[in-house]
Amino acid sequence: HPSLFLFVTPPPVESMKWATWKSKSNTMAMAVVLLHLSYSLEVFCHSSHADTIAALPGQPHVGFQQFSGYVTVDDKKHKSLFYYFAESETDPASKPLVLWLNGGPGCSSLGVGAFSENGPFRPNGEFLIKNDYSWNKEANMLYLETPVGVGFSYAKGSSSYMTVNDEATARDNLVFLLRWFNKFPQYRSRDLFLTGESYAGHYVPQLAKLMIEMNAKNKIFNLKGIALGNPVLEYATDFNSRAEFFWSHGLISDSTYNMFTKVCNYSRYVSEYYRDSVSSLCSKVMGQVSRETSKFVDKYDVTLDVCISSVLSQSKVFCPQTQEANESIDVCVDDKVTNYLNRRDVQEALHAKLVGVRKWDVCSNILDYDMLNLEVPTLPVVGSLIRAGVRVLIYSGDQDSVIPLTGSRTLVQKLARQFGLNTTVPYRVWFEGQQVGGWTQVYGNILSFATVRGAAHEVPFSQPERSLVLFKSFLEGRPLPEVF
Repeated sequence: HPSLFLFVTPPPVESMKWATWKSKSNTMAMAVVLLHLSYSLEVFCHSSHADTIAALPGQPHVGFQQFSGYVTVDDKKHKSLFYYFAESETDPASKPLVLWLNGGPGCSSLGVGAFSENGPFRPNGEFLIKNDYSWNKEANMLYLETPVGVGFSYAKGSSSYMTVNDEATARDNLVFLLRWFNKFPQYRSRDLFLTGESYAGHYVPQLAKLMIEMNAKNKIFNLKGIALGNPVLEYATDFNSRAEFFWSHGLISDSTYNMFTKVCNYSRYVSEYYRDSVSSLCSKVMGQVSRETSKFVDKYDVTLDVCISSVLSQSKVFCPQTQEANESIDVCVDDKVTNYLNRRDVQEALHAKLVGVRKWDVCSNILDYDMLNLEVPTLPVVGSLIRAGVRVLIYSGDQDSVIPLTGSRTLVQKLARQFGLNTTVPYRVWFEGQQVGGWTQVYGNILSFATVRGAAHEVPFSQPERSLVLFKSFLEGRPLPEVF
């Protein structure tokens, strides 16, 4: 903002007292004017931002601002990532910035994260319903559709959608944030948290690692912590804990459990599947597991009845061809999200466009992701973040059989032992209201594990109120509530 300089002739001595009072009065008045001018300019610049969303079709009145649009991450290949940004409901200038990434790989953080899980609205026919447990109550929420080929994100040529891998995705995500800060410079120095679920167990740690490396040369990112929900961190441990989950919940028999652990475990089956070399032995075992677990039980939330959202398919790559050929995931809820985001007036309001696809999809049909990246553990990367002083929260919906809590808990304990982190909060229940929200344990005040009672693979979707309590505690660096 411009500075003002006043040049005046010194007053005579007899008028010094009056002049002093008048000078103070003028200074105060000038300060008020400048403050008002500064605020007005900031509001004007903010509201005139090219990516400002005036209002989404059918949304209720809200007091916070929304933005969406594109950030080019590769000028030569014309790769552009689409984002949606909802500022905090109250006092956004004092709240942290939180990036949310959904998994897949290849599923939309806009459709799943923002409009089905922890964003401010949920589609309901022609209208949007306010989400009372939106995470933008506590933070400024940034949702990114990544990599290119997901949702509204696009590239000029189809070659950019071929053999995409973790390394390229992390690099593009880093460039996105650097250039996004050019659009929103007021957030550059803000406390930053990276969050996500499922395959974001790969996305988030690898992005955070690049940030730490860049900060070593020139501090750019004020990274404070990462939070990962039901994440893939170590392929074999995460996947093979599924057998115990199925058996302990009565979904498979004793004999099938023995086959699923000793003859062909799940990580072996998935490894063979993505190499197009499924053995007859593994095929037989998986067929038996599929028959007993039933197509009428959703693997992402074993307590739900069959009418469940296809947003739960964001991790369908973890269950390749284990269901009957004619089985499709129920779309009774998800249709609302898909229909809403495919409306022309909605796309215009979002400043979004369809490039190379005919319609917006929850999960990409054009992305060819290198699924062998699944086998590369990101647990060591998480360890390097802890070493760098970044807080880590691993949380698990306790009804998810895809990435069960047992595997995640084992991996958190492994990290704690590796870094000699003593227990600072013993394993105990935590509360949401007057109900048990789950269980938690904290190591060294830097590594936390929590379960969310009654939650599925997508915790904010199935337990929104509990997820908000979890999120608030994480941002504040406090243990989860011990009493109600």
